[in-house]
Amino acid sequence: MNIQEIEISGYRSVDDLKLELSNVTVLVGPNGCGKSNIYQSINLIAAAATGQFARRIAEEGGMQSILWAGGRSKNEKPRTRLSVNFDQLSYSIEFGVIPVSDRISVPFFKLDPDIKEESVEIKSGSRKVNLLKRKRLIITAKDIDGEELAFSDTVTESESVLSELREPQRFPELVNLRSQFLRWRFYHDFRTDLQSPIRDPQVATLTPILSHDGRDLAATLATIRSIGNVEKLRYSVQKAFPGSSIVIEEEEGALHLSMSFPGISRNLEARELSDGILQYLCLLAALLTPRPAPFMVLNEPETSIHYDLLKPMADLIVAASENSQILLTTHSKELARSLRLKGATVYELEKIDGATTLKGTRKIKTHEQKMRGWLGAETEMEDP
Repeated sequence: MNIQEIEISGYRSVDDLKLELSNVTVLVGPNGCGKSNIYQSINLIAAAATGQFARRIAEEGGMQSILWAGGRSKNEKPRTRLSVNFDQLSYSIEFGVIPVSDRISVPFFKLDPDIKEESVEIKSGSRKVNLLKRKRLIITAKDIDGEELAFSDTVTESESVLSELREPQRFPELVNLRSQFLRWRFYHDFRTDLQSPIRDPQVATLTPILSHDGRDLAATLATIRSIGNVEKLRYSVQKAFPGSSIVIEEEEGALHLSMSFPGISRNLEARELSDGILQYLCLLAALLTPRPAPFMVLNEPETSIHYDLLKPMADLIVAASENSQILLTTHSKELARSLRLKGATVYELEKIDGATTLKGTRKIKTHEQKMRGWLGAETEMEDP
């Protein structure tokens, strides 16, 4: 299922944002414009399917930390809403703080989210039909015969209904949607410091999917060489590092990663490789996976990578998009430009009045309207 659009509102610096996605979608902007907030909010959608929704929010500092930090109108409720629209299905979840009346019964978990609404809709001709509808703990879901059933027994206020779906024979569309979210992949920070596990020998086990932090890089590269597109791997290494090659050796159940370089008489072990080379090898392993994900999100993949590698990186991303829809954030206008020339959709981000927005689309408030917003009165947006 291809994603058509993602909507984010009320999440930290993201007041209200809609992103139309293509095979490759790029968000480019400077530090502090909200790229990471968009990345984290999309990651939360995937967490809804895993049963880790509340934990993820707690790790980010709790609900008070993730709510929109700007002004609100008088009647606007402090809530976050995330939506994703596919070809036929759409999913949405809206959540906020636990009501004051409930905090006495949950004194240790008062920063958990309280899911106010959740829905799954499917297109049926020119109209949309609810497959799932939730108002706090009043939950109904339609089964394969179209019968609307109560679905509340095992769901808590802080977790998505999707995390409790286990019956594909009864709720095939809902279980399939959950499966899609579970297969999304997120790569944010490959550790390349001197103590990084990437630099250590790794257990020799088949590893078709690189872990989020790259700790099993050697095993993933060995897997690609065994059951993946070894020619594409070799070509990508040559394009980035002419005359070089990846060397993987197995010794007593452990895999040792090194590289050969022209003019150097011995192979350089993983602990000797630069941060930029390891970062690039992690991207190779993630994008050349033998088991492509339906959707992959990369947060600032150019970190530590030399300017000369940006074009090979763009080629690699476009090639991977034949099997996976890709969204990436970047500081690099050069990387964004290379991807745009190859057909990617590129959005430039900026911050106006503390709100992350797509450049050229934000409507500006007058000074009087801004003051009314911060004082809690209703506001309206004025065309620029």
